[in-house]
Amino acid sequence: MLLKNLRLTNFRQFKGEQLISFSTYPDRNVTIIMGENGSGKTTLAQAFTWCLYGDTDFEDKSMLSKAVALNMLPDEEASVRVELDLVHNGIEYTIIREQKYSKDSSGNLRRPSQTTFKIAFKGADGQREFVPDLETEIRMKEILPKELSKYFFFDGERIEKMSKEIRRGKSKEFAEAVKSLLGLSAFTAALNHLKSRSPSSVIRSYDNSYDAGSDVRIAQYTKEIDELDDKIDAITRRLAEIDKEEAIAQDKCDELKEKIVKFKDSEDLAKEREALRKKLNGLISSKASSTAVLLRTFNNNAQQYFAKKMMKDALQLLSEADKLDKGIPDIHERTIKFLIDRGSCICNNKIEFNNDAYKALMKVLEYIPPQSLGSLIGQFVRDCESKSKGGSSLFEDISEQYRIIRNFETDYADVENKIKLIEERLVNMENVGLLQKELINYERRLNYLKKERDELNIEQGSYETQKKLKIAERKELTLKDEANRKIEVYKAYAQYMYDVLLDEYTQKETETRNQLQKTVNGIFKHIYNGGLALSLDENYNVNIIVNDFRGYNSDVETSTAQSISVIFAFIAGVIKMARDSQNDENEMLVSEPYPLVMDAPLSAFDKTRIQTVCDILPKVAEQVIIFIKDTDGELAETHMGQQVGARYLFDKKNEFETYLVTR
Repeated sequence: MLLKNLRLTNFRQFKGEQLISFSTYPDRNVTIIMGENGSGKTTLAQAFTWCLYGDTDFEDKSMLSKAVALNMLPDEEASVRVELDLVHNGIEYTIIREQKYSKDSSGNLRRPSQTTFKIAFKGADGQREFVPDLETEIRMKEILPKELSKYFFFDGERIEKMSKEIRRGKSKEFAEAVKSLLGLSAFTAALNHLKSRSPSSVIRSYDNSYDAGSDVRIAQYTKEIDELDDKIDAITRRLAEIDKEEAIAQDKCDELKEKIVKFKDSEDLAKEREALRKKLNGLISSKASSTAVLLRTFNNNAQQYFAKKMMKDALQLLSEADKLDKGIPDIHERTIKFLIDRGSCICNNKIEFNNDAYKALMKVLEYIPPQSLGSLIGQFVRDCESKSKGGSSLFEDISEQYRIIRNFETDYADVENKIKLIEERLVNMENVGLLQKELINYERRLNYLKKERDELNIEQGSYETQKKLKIAERKELTLKDEANRKIEVYKAYAQYMYDVLLDEYTQKETETRNQLQKTVNGIFKHIYNGGLALSLDENYNVNIIVNDFRGYNSDVETSTAQSISVIFAFIAGVIKMARDSQNDENEMLVSEPYPLVMDAPLSAFDKTRIQTVCDILPKVAEQVIIFIKDTDGELAETHMGQQVGARYLFDKKNEFETYLVTR
């Protein structure tokens, strides 16, 4: 996507009609707009989001120029209008948003209607056409979804916030954005179409199409499975809420801890307390791990273990019964009945009701198909022998894990008591007491959330187990009916397609994530050469590691500038990969390249870093638009050199009027 022009009409301090034409040259893809703080840089950045989505971060929600509003007469109207010309997928668009204002008889400014939002495009014949009003929001999502826009239209404050999020493991939204931008959304859309909670998904639609006429229990099982799905979904949503609440509480804890350790008198106690908390967390993790192993061992082997006595008794009884070897190979019930009906055996002996031949043949019917008692018993014996081999070490395994858990309790109580004593001392310290009390409250909240999460996970596991059993029982019933058997076959095909596609997606996502890590590291090392590297896990959480020392590869704390560099490198890396994907042979991984529109992105960097950032930007992005203060702008322009294709200045006349002038 390339941005061509931005037209402002009475938008905030930009009075009248003003035009900015952005550089679209491949070799001069940078537009710099310079001005001091308060001159209108942030307002201009907000004009993009207001035009595209009708949103701004302004406290004052009136978009009309105050200079215009002050001169309006009662009953007079004035309009705010922003137009953005852009090219997306080879089509030229003009995005238009307009808001009318009027003054009532008392001189109060009013908005008589909602904003008008239109999208015009140049048709194949070169004529200008408009997207139908009911389709504008859909078309806007196709051009640039709102949830992705913040990764291309951002300021220094937002980039710092994003950096903290991905460094603290709260990067789910970032991960989803990356997948969309790198062309993986086609995979996820296909997977969701095949299998999701939506009633319109393929597998779900098959679940709802069973014919319950053959057995009313089918409908009952389907209802129960849906209810279990609802419960599982509710738990999943609550777990997501817990993650957010936990992140807020953890941030507050970190903030309070920083304040507490600043007090000299409490510094040693705070350090000792932190060391004990780390030890306590280690004990909690070890206990949780052992508990999980114990439960998993029990769940996997308990059935076989407790059934061994019954299977042994059953096998003993069967060994004493003379019922296993009376079957006649290749003889079926229909054969015997045919001979009885005919009245003569194969050997030509007569078969009459209740004679010896008749009785012998009736006895044979007990052991041949379809009853196949001997075969069924034989299969039962083999199953018992197989299952009796499992669970033999259950008692020993459970005892070992329980011993580990029991030993943890003593150490846990001892460490917890020491922490409590330290906290009591900190509460009584001057200037620390209130902070410590607040910290204790937040830590209690964290413990409560952790307990709630553990309980929900157990509950969810129970529902998942019940669901599997219901599905198995329903399947057994559906296989007895011809129509339902067909549905099971269709479901099996859909499930197979889902599994194959999921394997392909997992492979592509892993390859893409590894390539992203490599690309981002290349950019990050260019900014901070030597000593540090980035590690990206499967959830797109970021660790900054020291890799210059042998045997040391650990997450490290970084400065504000380094933290901002992390997200900056990520955004630059994503944009570079999206741009490179245009040449990808796999059509499912092709993505539209997007521009970078940044408000004061260099304020956290020193002069050396500004130079390296300026060197990277024009290379990774298809188009770069920077709103920047004069001092940083001069440095940026110097380092970008020939890549700058357009230059503007904010000419601030007063608090209410700013004009854009070319340089």
